[in-house]
Amino acid sequence: QVQLVESGGGSVQAGGSLRLTCAASGLPVSSGVMGWLRQAPGKEREFVAGVRSSWSGMITDYADSVKGRFTISRDNAKGTVYLQMNSLKFEDTAVYSCAWKPGSVIKTTAYDYWGQGTQVTVSS
Repeated sequence: QVQLVESGGGSVQAGGSLRLTCAASGLPVSSGVMGWLRQAPGKEREFVAGVRSSWSGMITDYADSVKGRFTISRDNAKGTVYLQMNSLKFEDTAVYSCAWKPGSVIKTTAYDYWGQGTQVTVSS
């Protein structure tokens, strides 16, 4: 049974930090792509960050809006993916979901399996 369970969301003031965790089971976390996506009220879901393995190591990709502030990492042994979010802005407020897809494309919203999401609220 496939399960993706997010945790670590909450409320924080602008400029603060949060670390999201996604625990995956029933999926080959070490292969395919693990991603974080978000959806704000009234807006479409958008890609935030993703990671996959390659022969040369981990490959990551980020939305332009979070580059330099967010860092995605993966612990294959634990089947866990993290999203460290620093210098949070009001516009980062959204429901953040982790997701998995096969293949190599990272920056997309077309992921196959999704968690239920965790709310991140940034107050200005």
